[in-house]
Amino acid sequence: MNMSISPVKSVHNKYHQTIDWLFQQFPSYQEIGAEAYKPGLERVEKLLSTFGNPHFKTKTIHVAGTNGKGSTCSFIASILTEKGEKVGLFTSPHIFDFKERIRINGTTISEDDVVSFCAKLQEIELPFQPSFFEITFVMAMEYFATQNCTYAIIETGLGGRLDATNVVQPLLSIITNIGLDHQQFLGHSIAEIAAEKAGIIKKNIPVFVAEETAQTKNIFLTHAQEKQTSINFLKPSHTKVDGIANYQQTNLQTAIQALSIIDIDVIDAEVSLALKNLFKNTGLFGRFQEIKSSPRIIIDAAHNEAGIKILLKELQDTPHEKLKFIVGSSGDKDLKKLIANLPQSSELYLCVFKNERSTTYHELSELAAENGSVKKVYKEINQAINEIVSDTLSNETIVICGSFFLISDIKLSLLNQ
Repeated sequence: MNMSISPVKSVHNKYHQTIDWLFQQFPSYQEIGAEAYKPGLERVEKLLSTFGNPHFKTKTIHVAGTNGKGSTCSFIASILTEKGEKVGLFTSPHIFDFKERIRINGTTISEDDVVSFCAKLQEIELPFQPSFFEITFVMAMEYFATQNCTYAIIETGLGGRLDATNVVQPLLSIITNIGLDHQQFLGHSIAEIAAEKAGIIKKNIPVFVAEETAQTKNIFLTHAQEKQTSINFLKPSHTKVDGIANYQQTNLQTAIQALSIIDIDVIDAEVSLALKNLFKNTGLFGRFQEIKSSPRIIIDAAHNEAGIKILLKELQDTPHEKLKFIVGSSGDKDLKKLIANLPQSSELYLCVFKNERSTTYHELSELAAENGSVKKVYKEINQAINEIVSDTLSNETIVICGSFFLISDIKLSLLNQ
């Protein structure tokens, strides 16, 4: 009897072994948080040079910001895809599978390409240990270059100035907005965080800023002046585009107006197609997304106070009899402050997620004990969903938020129910 493993299965097994190696050998911020954070560009520059500096071989657009940068990247990528370009898209974190981080016109990098890149890396004797994020970024840039992408849309990982992606020399830099997040790395004030994000502004490369506030405007203007480059701020638009959530209107307008800075004009028909094919072109997932209609279940990746406020504003325009929130959070987030923003009339449930960065069940239970609005603490999101849905009327809405990691634990079969 022939007991050989099929080539497809063999590649799949090899892929999972490679991903295990990546996470074990080079811990990522997604897995262990602050311990994986390695600011600075020297390592990633050396790693890129080892692979022939692929980041200089593709035209790039670089996007930073506290919230909305992933959506903005996806809108730009989808618009350019509808214009017939071959578009690489690098985003993080992934939700269900590592390959989601690296896409071309919506199609994820293949398992074989991930295995091949890591095999090459393992053969190289490096005098330093790059971070998981640095490796993933270099993998993306090499993939985009070898696949002859005409554009690569690059989302920063954390901050801007010292983020590994800041080695690119883009056609355009974009900063979406500034809020309090990752203060342990970026600073404890809006001004400090704005200065870190402004670090992506480069000499003679135009910058587009989507949020104009008294706290940050002068910081961006000063950085642009120092770099001898032009700066543009988002012009308010009273045109509402159908088919996307209200809070996404700003991200879409950012994409459209920013592209015009580099003489890429976008017509209405291209916007309509870009939105219609947004998931196909980019894989954008988990942004005010309805995964069940009766009762309505919405998942949203909001994971900081600014994001929660945006989510709540969106919910104001959504008809519902009652709101129920299932919230999970990483241990380095201020969960108490986050849930303080939720409406007092809503029901609140807390949930642990599988990723080891999760706030523990014990910590959530302690928080529940001192916060009377918490109805129950769960150890697993799918159990929480099944139990809460069984006690929810068809005109009520369940909102799952607080972390990408909580969303990643949801069984995809829920999407088809």
